Amino acid sequence: MASGAMDPKIARDSESEGEEEEEEVEESWDDWRAGEGEDDEWAPVVSVVCLFCTEQFDSSELLFEHCRLEHCFDFYGVVKNSGLDFYGSLKLVNYIRSQVSQNKCWSCDQAFKCDRDMLNHLHVTNTCFKKGTKFPWDNDFYLKPYLEDDPLLHSLSMDDEDDENGNGDVADVKLVDRKEFMNQVNFPNLEKLEDQFGKLMENGVSEEKGEENNLKVVRHGAAVRERKEVDEDYFGSYSSFGIHREMLSDKVRMDAYRDALLNNRSLLNGAVVLDVGCGTGILSLFAAQAGASKVVSVEASKKMATVATQIAKDNGAEVINVVHSMVEDIEKNLQIEPKSFDILVSEWMGYCLLYESMLSSVLYARDHYLKPGGAILPDTATIFGAGFGKGGTSMPFWEDVYGFNMSSVGKELVQDAARIPIVDTIGPLDIITDSVVLHSFDLVTMQQDDMDFTSTIELHLKPSQMMDHLNWCHGLVLWFDTDFTARFCKENPTILSTSPFGPKTHWAQTILTFREPIAMCSENGRSVISSLSSKEIGTEKCPVATVRIRVSIARASHRSIVVSLEATGLGFDGKKKNWPVQIFNL
Repeated sequence: MASGAMDPKIARDSESEGEEEEEEVEESWDDWRAGEGEDDEWAPVVSVVCLFCTEQFDSSELLFEHCRLEHCFDFYGVVKNSGLDFYGSLKLVNYIRSQVSQNKCWSCDQAFKCDRDMLNHLHVTNTCFKKGTKFPWDNDFYLKPYLEDDPLLHSLSMDDEDDENGNGDVADVKLVDRKEFMNQVNFPNLEKLEDQFGKLMENGVSEEKGEENNLKVVRHGAAVRERKEVDEDYFGSYSSFGIHREMLSDKVRMDAYRDALLNNRSLLNGAVVLDVGCGTGILSLFAAQAGASKVVSVEASKKMATVATQIAKDNGAEVINVVHSMVEDIEKNLQIEPKSFDILVSEWMGYCLLYESMLSSVLYARDHYLKPGGAILPDTATIFGAGFGKGGTSMPFWEDVYGFNMSSVGKELVQDAARIPIVDTIGPLDIITDSVVLHSFDLVTMQQDDMDFTSTIELHLKPSQMMDHLNWCHGLVLWFDTDFTARFCKENPTILSTSPFGPKTHWAQTILTFREPIAMCSENGRSVISSLSSKEIGTEKCPVATVRIRVSIARASHRSIVVSLEATGLGFDGKKKNWPVQIFNL
């Protein structure tokens, strides 16, 4: 399913989009604002300015994500760890703006001579900022906006409802009327502020105050809207026939699913099958051909659901019923019994296996609709990793372009690749270390939270590379296998592999480039390199025997993932070197 990320945003039919909006039960802030009078003076959206630099963003969500990635400041993490309520969060924003204006770090109060030094400083959260301690911003002075009419404060409020439940969780974000909000934050008296804001919440934006006359503000409103928009872009992108042609032309992909479904007829014969994210319906057609008695094909793209219905009709597959829905909402569109399917099949994999986060939908379908002991196809997945050499970067191309040296371009691209993962094929000859298992998933037993994980791997040179005295490891390349194991496919177990050592697939591999390459050599190569102990480890004069990498993969914003990579070089004499953590957003 990864190809959707490769295409630009595809415009969707405005009529169908309008119909979907009419079906929405819960109004968003944008819906509310659009319903106001045309003369409303605060309707235009103003860009919000970063807390640490001059960059501007269209939303606070984008701003705080920028702060987390570029300035090592996790606003939501600080709010949660410090137990801040709405007022504490407001003070924190104004305090940081005050500190930055004085070229001071917000967390350690360190002063800098110039803006550049301050920006290069990592604003890491001070571990002493824990709930119940005295914070430097805990002063009513910081209730007053540091920037006049600061747009960031306009949409900042908290829902303290959880406190009544005693769970201590961070309050939920809500959006409020800008003009009224700014009237409140200008009061220096905290009690008056609480009273005014309480009345505002009671009268204007209570969570549910009548179905007809009052606005219903959903919890996590901003996140919900973002999730909806991302889903629309994601499923809309799969309306492109070019994407489906690419996936249908992927022989590795198609052969694996065909063999698993057609060559395990004892599993499929008479079975009731649920196909999650059916696309053109090719997997449903295989299941019908293999003898399934009923196939429910779920497709969230309206256009592709219509196409899949026609394709099933054209091929006489009367057992296939295509449903336009996300699987999480299928009961709104089809009367369906829980735990009623014998087989759950889906091609859910994205780049680096987990990009697109469709696995969560598969697990939802498993928990709600698969019979106890029912089959999941595929039923396991494994992420692999290996170190790659210079040939896995763009440097060789730019070093000789028709006889001209353009390596300056290559160096810049490598620097970019140290922040943004590259999805591309890498040649097997460019792999310089042994392949290792990064993480494995069992789709029968895993839970939603298991998609976030941390693993530590060790990379050693391949035997074929040990003939060379010195090798340079430029980064880590990731790929995955998904298995149709003998647990369910007893007649014909099958593997779908995206390995660089096998045929190419549309998933390619995911390439994570080090900021600087690490010199490696074998025990044999070490003997010809002198002065090992006196040089910096990981360099040409002191190569490492092993590269140990701590990798974390976590879901970030909806349908995206963040990969963190921390490399440690282990020398022959016990010396170590740790390189700074790198963060990659996919």
